[in-house]
Amino acid sequence: MYDTGKIVAGIIIFLAIFSVPFWYSQVTGDAEEVPNLDPALESLKAEGKQCVESVDYMRAKHMDLLNTWRDDVVRGADREYVSEEYGVTYDKSLTDTCLEQCHTNKSDFCDQCHTYVNVEPGCWECHNIVGE
Repeated sequence: MYDTGKIVAGIIIFLAIFSVPFWYSQVTGDAEEVPNLDPALESLKAEGKQCVESVDYMRAKHMDLLNTWRDDVVRGADREYVSEEYGVTYDKSLTDTCLEQCHTNKSDFCDQCHTYVNVEPGCWECHNIVGE
């Protein structure tokens, strides 16, 4: 019980160091805004297009879906995907289904979020985008 002051001081120092990224971004104003993809999604709706699954599903799990597609096609030769949301059959292809039919501008759609969360997906190692 004689070290209470040292323990409290240690906890305060730990919390101060741990919270530096949070208060630093608030003080400097360097926090980035979350990308707004809604205009791009609304333009797709206006053209009568829809994603293979719901917007909420795709925002949360698109990488899981694409990884599953890759495994199914490469390891099982299964090339058709039936949407759980809409019941529509799609070709399991990032390039043909996603990029050529709907999200035709990778820099305006994909890259916004990937840059924001600081990830470099391995998709582009195999999938070449025309015009880039």
